[in-house]
Amino acid sequence: MRLARFSTVRGRLLALLIAIAVPVGCATAFAAYATYQAATATIEAAQVRAVEDFAVRTRVWFRGASRALLAFGTVANDPRVAPEACEEAGLEAMRRASGFRAFFLRSANGRICAGSLDAHLSKETLDNVARQLAGLPSVANWNGADLGRIRYDQVTLEGQRYLAIVMADAQAANGQLQQALLLTTPELLENAFDLGDGRSDMDIALIGRGSSVVASRGDDPVLTWLPQQDRVPAGRERWTAPSRGGQDRLYAARMVAEPDFYVIASFDDGPAQAARMQFFVLLLAPLITLALLCIVYLRAIDKHCARWLRGIEAAARARASSGRTRAAIADDMPSDIRSVAEAFNAMVDEQEVRQRRLQTALDDNRFLVRELHHRVKNSLQVVQSYIGLSKRDYRNEARLALADAECRVHVLSAAYRFTLADGEMQPVRVDLFLDDVVTMISNLIRSRDQWVASRIDTAATLSVDRIIPLGFLVADVASRALRATPGVRITVSVVDIDDTTIEVGLDADREISHGAPPRIFAGLLAQIEAVQTAEPQGRSLGRWRVRHAS
Repeated sequence: MRLARFSTVRGRLLALLIAIAVPVGCATAFAAYATYQAATATIEAAQVRAVEDFAVRTRVWFRGASRALLAFGTVANDPRVAPEACEEAGLEAMRRASGFRAFFLRSANGRICAGSLDAHLSKETLDNVARQLAGLPSVANWNGADLGRIRYDQVTLEGQRYLAIVMADAQAANGQLQQALLLTTPELLENAFDLGDGRSDMDIALIGRGSSVVASRGDDPVLTWLPQQDRVPAGRERWTAPSRGGQDRLYAARMVAEPDFYVIASFDDGPAQAARMQFFVLLLAPLITLALLCIVYLRAIDKHCARWLRGIEAAARARASSGRTRAAIADDMPSDIRSVAEAFNAMVDEQEVRQRRLQTALDDNRFLVRELHHRVKNSLQVVQSYIGLSKRDYRNEARLALADAECRVHVLSAAYRFTLADGEMQPVRVDLFLDDVVTMISNLIRSRDQWVASRIDTAATLSVDRIIPLGFLVADVASRALRATPGVRITVSVVDIDDTTIEVGLDADREISHGAPPRIFAGLLAQIEAVQTAEPQGRSLGRWRVRHAS
């Protein structure tokens, strides 16, 4: 980052802070996002693993019950065991194995062994249940363990619900076990669905044929957490759907025994909300810290640096108007800024001393210049008076030459008189000066049958260095015309062309002969910075345009 792009100290320091804070903020945001993704993936994996764990528990329980049924059925179907002893042994085994309520065994030769701890479960009822369930599809083998054609189901007999395990072998040979049925209470399987103490973020159930609940665990005994629409799981899927209670919930399911038994679980959004909260905390805490750091940094810059710099700037600007302001110096100023303020005040003191000396010298020079111009004006008046006195002793051409000289000296004297009218050198008004020059020409050069008048309509001013050659030009042109033409009348006119230009013209009342101007004429035009717009011709003695300042 090029700090030179920022014009102020505050801007550069803030840009430096931002250059440090932005990468830190980006790294913090990336770390928070990575942590959130890892936490979300862990939660999802834990939820899927929990469903699979309950599916495995269910399979293990059913597999154990199936092995017990097959083992007992194989032993009880031995021809050496009498039917009466088979039933008695089965009942004794069920009494010892809590939760087992009834069994039914049929061999291929028609031998039947059945028994029940519930009085309403007769041998005929058990036979009907065994035949009915044997005709339904069997479950697939688990992990290559071939226990035969087995089905897991639940039945309701005389208002009481039982879990049923059925083994059927239609190709059984004579004397082999053809059908075996075991009925247990649902409490045996529900023990496998124990969620443990304090586990309130998950509801789980084993769903059987017709969306009936075989076993369940959770805080909702009414099972309103189940989804409104049945969805048989296909693999390890997770989905969000409306529950029977009307809220959207997250579900995961796993098939236990195709095509009827599967485990479904609903998870609380608490862990995900905690992960999101952790993400926002990890994201916002460093960003808020950086923002507070920026604010504190800005206040520190303003209090300990920019404030004193603004004070020095204000003192410098105020000095330009009042000339007496000093930069404030305080005890809590940084030493380097205090040094700058002290150097500024020292510079102001030196400048004031130097300014007073310069002002004194300027006043002295102004006095000397005024005195010099005053003496020049007096000297010109003395010269003019001397020429006027000398003119009385001459006639004809000599007298006219002295009149011309007197007129030109009067131009100089009038220019200095006007420019020093208020005691200071200042621009001369063209109208007042030329009126005075025309009056002097009329008094000194014209004869009795001639006339010189002025028609000046302007408020323009010129400096003394330009007004003097303008007066010489008017006097020279008028003098040559008056000498060459007896009885002529001359009019000097000045008009404004625009806000910065005037036009000076001399006209006669008759046509006169025009001669070549003297060599000094071109020098006068250059000093005036005038442009000739009309050559002398006929009655016109010439016109010139002069630019002025106002």
